[in-house]
Amino acid sequence: MRSIDRRQFIKKTGWAIAGAAGAPLFVPASALGRDGGVAPSERITMGCIGLGGQGTHNMRAFLQNPAMQIVALCDVEKESNRYRGATFGLEPARRVVNEYYGKNKPSGSWEGPDLYSDFRELVARQDIDTVTVCTPDHWHGVIAAMAATSGKDIYCEKPLTNTVAEGRAVCDAVQRHGRVLQTGSHERSGGNARFACELVRNGRIGKLHTVRINLPVDEAHHNEVKALTQPQPITAPPETLDYDMWMGPTPVAPYIEKRVHFWWRFVLDFGGGEMTDRGVHVIDLAQLGLDADKTGPIEYDAWGRAPEEGIYNVCMEFGFECKYANGVRMIGTNEGPRGLKFEGTDGWVFIHIHGGRLEAEPASLLKEIIYPNEIHVGRSPGHHQNFIDAVKTRGETVATAETGHRTATLCHLLNISMQLGRPLKWDPVEENVIGDDRANAMLARPMRSPWRI
Repeated sequence: MRSIDRRQFIKKTGWAIAGAAGAPLFVPASALGRDGGVAPSERITMGCIGLGGQGTHNMRAFLQNPAMQIVALCDVEKESNRYRGATFGLEPARRVVNEYYGKNKPSGSWEGPDLYSDFRELVARQDIDTVTVCTPDHWHGVIAAMAATSGKDIYCEKPLTNTVAEGRAVCDAVQRHGRVLQTGSHERSGGNARFACELVRNGRIGKLHTVRINLPVDEAHHNEVKALTQPQPITAPPETLDYDMWMGPTPVAPYIEKRVHFWWRFVLDFGGGEMTDRGVHVIDLAQLGLDADKTGPIEYDAWGRAPEEGIYNVCMEFGFECKYANGVRMIGTNEGPRGLKFEGTDGWVFIHIHGGRLEAEPASLLKEIIYPNEIHVGRSPGHHQNFIDAVKTRGETVATAETGHRTATLCHLLNISMQLGRPLKWDPVEENVIGDDRANAMLARPMRSPWRI
């Protein structure tokens, strides 16, 4: 279902007849969009695809925005408590939406959101304006590209895609069909992070020469991954899960509980480990501070150590060094605290992830004023609101498809360098590895039929 348009709204209430007869006509201000309300015909309809932890978080954020109306939900999991003890899935999400709209009834004859287990049915609906894509990473490219082709604006979780080739395909689809896309790199919407990047880009730390990336892997779930070296039982998938659809374009593999909900990010078929989990957040801010949103480093050298036994095959310990064309180096380690440090000839500034707290040397840097004639990167009203504003104005988001693709590409190339055990030279214009056929072959992955982009 969709919000009824203004003409239907008036017709259904009989107000048009009353007006024609000369009787006093009273229309609630909220129905016309005044007093903080949004007229029914102006609400942006949304379908939410992927309703695990982050998907449900994003759904709630859009649900509570008066400009939006969630009309459809999609997940291959009906309901599960296998998300590290939390319960998520299609039915829990439906209950959240119905509870909210029960207290904040939307326009029209609300009967609850439509439910789907196949995203193609949701994407095909012409009465849905926007979608969220909050599935595991291996699904991002296919769904986002199909949504763009179907005329939908897209809020897609980070990393934008699970391969470099898929990222370029999504960018092309978004541009070809004139769509708006926000990559879920929400740290980019933080005011402190954006101010720190302005300090760097306006030379307040002198000439920038190094960006240090800290990606510690010492949280409870990291330690559980590193400790899980024993074989895991192969079982039948739970009845609540469409496991074949969950695998989607990846090779068929037996169901192992510890490879699916939440834990998929530590299996290369489905994700890229910490590098594409929180690494994307940290490196994305480096790209912003370097004014490199449409390019990236030209040299990569990374090392990593993956578990020698067990079901997880991403590198849990790693280090790397990249070089940009202007000579700036990016150096990454597993040291804490999580965040990034811009180092210049006259000082440094550190951005903490998550939260955006800043440190600087000299400390007086944090009291600097960026004047009107200097470089400004703007401010975001919040990542979700920024997406909504761009949908309305047809402007750009703070984390466009190209931005998300370039950050994800950087992370994917670091993973490829780790896997191959050798440095890579990258052409950011042609988007290929120079003189390395094996590395170039890893920029894309075969997709299981019938899936393709």
